Amino acid sequence: MLIIAGLGNPGGQYAGNRHNIGFMAVDAIHRAGSFGPWTKKFRSEISEGTIAFEKVLLIKPQTFMNLSGEAVGEAMRFYKLEPKDILVIHDELDLPPGKARLKVGGGHGGHNGLKSMDAHCGRDYRRLRLGIGHPGSKEAVHGHVLGNFAKVDGQWLDTLLDEIGRNADMLVKGEDSQFQNKIALALGGSAEEDKPKAEKKKTEKSHIHQARGGATVKLPETGPMADMLKKMFGDKK
Repeated sequence: MLIIAGLGNPGGQYAGNRHNIGFMAVDAIHRAGSFGPWTKKFRSEISEGTIAFEKVLLIKPQTFMNLSGEAVGEAMRFYKLEPKDILVIHDELDLPPGKARLKVGGGHGGHNGLKSMDAHCGRDYRRLRLGIGHPGSKEAVHGHVLGNFAKVDGQWLDTLLDEIGRNADMLVKGEDSQFQNKIALALGGSAEEDKPKAEKKKTEKSHIHQARGGATVKLPETGPMADMLKKMFGDKK
């Protein structure tokens, strides 16, 4: 079994908050898949179903964000699962709006929902981080995450959520790179743009190497340039 937990705050007053994008994503998976109605258990709203022949439990903790891990931890222990069997979907300040990144483990980055997850479930769970952008200053963060998405955000938000629901099978099968590529392309980006910096640099170097034909530059053995190089580096022959 896989638990897919969306993080957010319960109640209509929080429903449109940026902080609730985890709830929104889990709702999108519920709409697109074969799931039963929402019921209450583990201090959460839960729904069971299957994706890619795998049993999946969707969970939206109703404990408020800061205690999310208590609810998910209850479900994890009830089903005798491990952190690797949990996928958490949450908002990410450090990603531009509409970007999606998957990773295992890592720090909580000040995110209270993740702090609670770490405390009650361990740190080695998978995370689908959904970018909501940073307001630009630390003082503005609280109002930003607890503020509603603007009307203009609907241009990318609806597409992002639809694609998460449509490609949830990739999440279940662990096809993280393919999933991220699907999201990037659907939102008008490219797989290359959405690669992590280290991977992108490696690719760029590879392209340069191909353009040069992989040839080694031959240094002059005689003449003024050769004499200058010998003075700089010494004649090692």
